[in-house]
Amino acid sequence: MPGLLPRPLPGGRARAEGAGAGAAQPAGGDVTRAAGVRCRAGQAGSEGGESGTSSRGKMWLKPEEVLLKNALKLWVTQKSSGYFILQRRRGHGDGGGRFTGRLVGALDAVLDSNARVAPFRILLQVPGSQVYSAIACGELLNGSEVYWAIAIGATAEEINQHWEWLEQNLLHTLSVFDNKEDIVSFVKGKVKALIAEETSSKLAEQEEDPEKFREALVKFDSRFNFPEAEKLITYYSCCCWKGKVPRQGWLYLSINHLCFYSFFLGKELKLIIPWVEVQKLERTSNVFMTDTVRVTTGNKERDFSTFLNIAEAFRIMEQLADVTLRRLLDNEIFELDPGLQDPTQITKRDLEARAQNEFFRAFFRLPRKEKLHEVVDCSLWTPFSRCHTAGRMYTSDSYICFASKENGCCTVIIPLREVISIEKMEDTSLLPNPIIVSIRSKTAFQFIELKDRDTLVENLLQRLKEVNSGNLLHCNNLQNNNQNSLAFGSTCTLGDDEPVCLGTEASQGKERSECEKENNYLLNAEALRSDFHQSGMSGLDFGKSREQIKESLWDDHFVEYGRTVCMFRTEKIRKLVAMGIPESLRGKLWLLFSDAETDLASHPGYYVHLVEASMGKCCMATEEIERDLHRSLPEHPAFQSETGIAALRRVLTAYAHRNPKIGYCQSMNILTSVLLLYAKEEEAFWLLVAVCERMLPDYFNHRVIGAQVDQSVFEELIKEQLPELAEHMKDLTALASISLSWFLTLFLSIMPLESAVNVVDCFFYDGIKAIFQLGLAILEANAVDLCNSKDDGQALMILSRFLEHVKNEESPLPPIGNHHAFFSDDHEPSPVTEIANLIHDSYEKFGDHSVEQIEHMRYKHRIRVLQSHEDTTKQNVLRVVIPEVSILPEDLEELYDLFKREHLIRCYWESSRSAVSERHDPSRPYAEQYRIDAQQFASLYRLLSPWTCGEHTELLAHRTFRLLDENRDRLVEFKGLASCLDVMYNGEMNEKIKLLYKLHIPPALTENERDSQSPLQNPLLSTSRPLVIGKSNGDAVDYQKQLKQMLKDLAKEKDTKTEKELPKMSQREFIQFCKTLYSMFHEDPEENDLYQAIATVTTLLLQIGEVGQRSISLGSGSDEFTEDLQPSETSASDQNAVFTDTVKTPHKDSQPSPVTEGDWTVSFEHILASLLTEQSLVNFFEKPLELKPKLENAKLNQYSLRTNGMSCQSRSEHAKPSTQ
Repeated sequence: MPGLLPRPLPGGRARAEGAGAGAAQPAGGDVTRAAGVRCRAGQAGSEGGESGTSSRGKMWLKPEEVLLKNALKLWVTQKSSGYFILQRRRGHGDGGGRFTGRLVGALDAVLDSNARVAPFRILLQVPGSQVYSAIACGELLNGSEVYWAIAIGATAEEINQHWEWLEQNLLHTLSVFDNKEDIVSFVKGKVKALIAEETSSKLAEQEEDPEKFREALVKFDSRFNFPEAEKLITYYSCCCWKGKVPRQGWLYLSINHLCFYSFFLGKELKLIIPWVEVQKLERTSNVFMTDTVRVTTGNKERDFSTFLNIAEAFRIMEQLADVTLRRLLDNEIFELDPGLQDPTQITKRDLEARAQNEFFRAFFRLPRKEKLHEVVDCSLWTPFSRCHTAGRMYTSDSYICFASKENGCCTVIIPLREVISIEKMEDTSLLPNPIIVSIRSKTAFQFIELKDRDTLVENLLQRLKEVNSGNLLHCNNLQNNNQNSLAFGSTCTLGDDEPVCLGTEASQGKERSECEKENNYLLNAEALRSDFHQSGMSGLDFGKSREQIKESLWDDHFVEYGRTVCMFRTEKIRKLVAMGIPESLRGKLWLLFSDAETDLASHPGYYVHLVEASMGKCCMATEEIERDLHRSLPEHPAFQSETGIAALRRVLTAYAHRNPKIGYCQSMNILTSVLLLYAKEEEAFWLLVAVCERMLPDYFNHRVIGAQVDQSVFEELIKEQLPELAEHMKDLTALASISLSWFLTLFLSIMPLESAVNVVDCFFYDGIKAIFQLGLAILEANAVDLCNSKDDGQALMILSRFLEHVKNEESPLPPIGNHHAFFSDDHEPSPVTEIANLIHDSYEKFGDHSVEQIEHMRYKHRIRVLQSHEDTTKQNVLRVVIPEVSILPEDLEELYDLFKREHLIRCYWESSRSAVSERHDPSRPYAEQYRIDAQQFASLYRLLSPWTCGEHTELLAHRTFRLLDENRDRLVEFKGLASCLDVMYNGEMNEKIKLLYKLHIPPALTENERDSQSPLQNPLLSTSRPLVIGKSNGDAVDYQKQLKQMLKDLAKEKDTKTEKELPKMSQREFIQFCKTLYSMFHEDPEENDLYQAIATVTTLLLQIGEVGQRSISLGSGSDEFTEDLQPSETSASDQNAVFTDTVKTPHKDSQPSPVTEGDWTVSFEHILASLLTEQSLVNFFEKPLELKPKLENAKLNQYSLRTNGMSCQSRSEHAKPSTQ
């Protein structure tokens, strides 16, 4: 099984960065010219990080100038390309036939080892060489050609490795440069970077925190200025392609971002890509490079190439993207994986270990909680082949597993709870470093060739002790039982002739039966099949005989390979499974293959307790279960009686109680029904646990992410395995929607039951791989008809008819129709397909995909699926908001992206991860999935609001936030931000003034917002100034008359007004309102006119408020009021009526005024009418405003402003305590 799991890297530490290697500098500097090569292996290796070498002698060199004049006698050219030359030193490898070769060889032999010249080298040609075109294999013309030595090697094999790397990674790239000087600069920079990376890699193997990594961290901080919480994981030297031009630089991978920095030919390039915005991550190739990493975000693609180790770099990028997307976009997974909760603790070693854990659990289909501890090369004695089989041992918290290096040869899963002893044997030449693992079924496993055996055994014994102490009751029961009682009952594979039938431990069975007697809910002691399959079995002698043959084959297999969960799993057992498991063994083998047997034995009484705790309780899950109970295999007699329905209810309800995160999902009822047919009730429960939590991860949750990921993987497999069908059906989403039920119900809902159970057999043995390959076999069998189909509906009918006619002629069961099938078309007879043949074809034609390949595809497609959900959320939010605002849809879409990014930027570096969980919940309504707090809102306000008020902007932003936070949860949704900006940019003047007015009364304005520098202290706002202003042309405007008319109009308007009135504004609030207006006019082209106008309006409003205050204090009929308002003749009754209505007696539908009688107040109507009297103010609020330029600027500056702000905040918090 080569390549199953990546071997652990030594130390798993990050690569370090060499000084000066990140930026390629123009040719020049300290250059040496010599009549021959001036770089000897010893010198190059002692230049302190200027060369990279291995223990065998191959190395990259710090580019050193070489003059080839008169050098032909020493070197022979063996290979040449457009830019590189590979040379061999005379006297090496040619048998020394010539005198020159013998002379040079003798000279090299007598030299000191430090001065000895490496026999092979690679040269880069310098631009301007006079004899460039005359370079030929074997000879060079004399002249003044100048080259650069970039690599040396001790053997032809070593130097050829460098040559191949140059051909694959650099040769095609260099053709895009316009001049040769750029080529030399680029190659020199790349070679220096490779040297630094190789050197630092060796340092990382020896040092826990190498100095080089600290230097790289300093550069990362200075170049990107992230807060301290943005942890750097690792970095690589590579090229980033900009169009057809590569930019050599450094790729930094941190917990939340992919960053690239380059300084090339005097130009600096910085690139920041948040992992959460990555939509596709893949290894691909372009016209210039054979192997690149392509990162796709939105509509942009970025290619990175020329990595020293592209496989490692891509693996780390894949892990980081997966971790971040799950943590920030998929809360269901985030909560299930506690290792991701603190991203600041993630390291490169952790990511590599996580990748190994994922593959380990997927390959052996173990619980998520299992943590891989050791991966050790070894050999296992396999009795069936009478030899030791080479492979690897994997040890975790509760398991010892083995997988042969030859794929499919042998795998073994040993739960530690089954282990009796682990012993070291005598080390001999035939059995080096052996250990014996003995299990309860009288079987022993012999492992040899184990490195560091003592430490391994010590660790295993410690974990064995922990497992046994965790199940003390189980251990005591074992001690009290007869020594011959077997844990799972097995036939001994090492010579035990006593047959023991499959079954659970006797003591546990007794304990469970006692619990069941005490329980009010009587559990089924047998599988439902045994009760309901007896009828109709007569007359099926042929089926019985086939069953007896299968049972005999399985019995023979058990004798040789074992019959417990620890059995040897080989290609032979896979063939037996593909033929169909006998009815009598099916349920027990499902338990063994899925390892549900271990869960069952480890949790005696657990299911009974769940049933007691869950039955009788009503919730959404139980209501859905009740609705689906009678839809579960209604054609089967087992579920036409209360016995089967009650058992199904108990299992589904108990699981919903065990795992409320999943609860109950449709299709679980169909699967559980079939499990109950072949397993006891408690066994069926643990089989359901194994399927939902291990074998089909993330299938049964709110968004069925796992099923959608596998649908996307299935599409890729169709393109790969059935290209003609994929070419015909351009849009494979139709096939994906048809096949979704195949994955969710394991074909149980669309095949006859007697055929579908054979599919379930393969699934429990091979996992999801069996469903993928069977799906491909079905499509291939119908490929011709599908290619001729006219639409999706016809394709659906073709597949449905085919699946309805998949029969199992060998089944002893009476045929049972499928109630869940899509169609039942009796008009067109369809050929019958035998399920055994279909399964056989699936293994033969499509069974070559390994678990590792499938898991890698799942990583890639999980990104696409999660981003697809994000797009759906976005479109649904926009669909709701677009009709309610006047902002253009494309601008609103960009605004949503900024809003979401603002939320995520804050999530990256929050100390409390619970905040992320609260704010992004995929199960919430679309509009509530992303919300921002006051600080995030203020950042967006500064970037987008047209009402810039200098230092006053921050205060205004927080008031706007409080106004929009209607439910007082300190969070604002996107709709609130969009509606607010819509008023600012597209609203009428009265709407804008109303918004400003609301921002200066509660709840937007709070009691603690007091400003000592009140603008009312300015003489410009004195109420003693006359209300007659002289204009430049000498005319005068009497504002007393305007005020009189304004108040009359307001009084008339209020009589017909039905809209709910705004509360009155107090003097303190009015002061803040005036200050905001003054701040908004600052640096406006009409600043002076606006200041003059607002001074006039403010004075007018102050007098209105004072007059209203006196009218309340002195009574509505006061003569003083009339005299103060105007010296000329005015009807006092009109004035009194106005103020009585506007100040003292609010509208019956209005909110009660927060001010008391006698206080200074002014209403929104007063302010609006006053502002309308000044044309310059009207022009200011009605001038057209464009949102698009603000959006473009925000996209460019949002990240830098937020990171700079948070970085400064982080540093200030470390420097001194908070003053707030």
